Amino acid sequence: MPIDAAGVLGAAPRVREIAWDHKDVQLYHLGIGAGRPATDPGELRYTLESRLHVLPSFATVAGGGAPGVIRTLSVPGVDVDLAHVLHGGQRLRLHRPVPVRGRAAAAARVVAAYDKGTAAVLVLRTEVTDADGPLWTDEAEVYVRGEGGWGGERGPSGRPSPPPAEPADHVAERVLREDQALLYRLSGDWNPLHADPEFAARAGFERPVLHGLCTYGATLKTVVDTLLDGDVTRVRSYRTRFAGVVYPGETLRVRMWRQTGTERDGAERYGAQSGGAGEAEEAGEAAEVRVAVSAVERDDAPVLADTVVRYG
Repeated sequence: MPIDAAGVLGAAPRVREIAWDHKDVQLYHLGIGAGRPATDPGELRYTLESRLHVLPSFATVAGGGAPGVIRTLSVPGVDVDLAHVLHGGQRLRLHRPVPVRGRAAAAARVVAAYDKGTAAVLVLRTEVTDADGPLWTDEAEVYVRGEGGWGGERGPSGRPSPPPAEPADHVAERVLREDQALLYRLSGDWNPLHADPEFAARAGFERPVLHGLCTYGATLKTVVDTLLDGDVTRVRSYRTRFAGVVYPGETLRVRMWRQTGTERDGAERYGAQSGGAGEAEEAGEAAEVRVAVSAVERDDAPVLADTVVRYG
């Protein structure tokens, strides 16, 4: 039966207490491909507790438990088959650098529900606050096949825009491990789509696929290492749209285009689709890099689109 949009949007925020320490951060970093070469000083920033810096995308798994996509399915008014669920996009805004260890309250609620006719799109926003105030805000865009048709607002187009036409300023390649998904899922995303061949086949894939948030994290690490000299504290926000799947063992090609100033064309478009969060971004001077990610072995098949990292 179609999603109960009124019930979904009217549900009270769900608040949970989360906590993490250096072991959770190190496991996450290993799960997105950090630590190669193992003795590289740049990699030790992600793997050695005495030098540890937290990549901001760790926020998507901090505290463990089910990821935003799965938590969305437990909201009143949502009763769908997990095999029909895809992660459409992710947005993260940092209020402060993520600490190596912490304890915070995470309040989550669905802020948008769009009727695409043959599918539904739900946007789950999570606000995380500790004793010192807001830490981060993230949004997960959840695409549910076969669950539209209730006559609701269609919402903005979800079609990814093409990357810039000019040559990229920087290009980097990252080879993923064959067991990358098995390692990443230890941070809390136990969706069998990423480990069980039979479940993956039922969902329409030839074999288990990599978590979209693993690609999301690996891409941010590439940008930080390439353009920010590994300084994770400079990241202000990071958004993407998942344009295609990645299979463990493939090679990611990450293309980066630098832009400076307060230019935000596209930020408002994505913010509108995710319930208006784009309007909440800090004003002021910032720089941004636009990113496109593809799978090298499949003729540069698009993987991440509409991807922007803003930094100070």
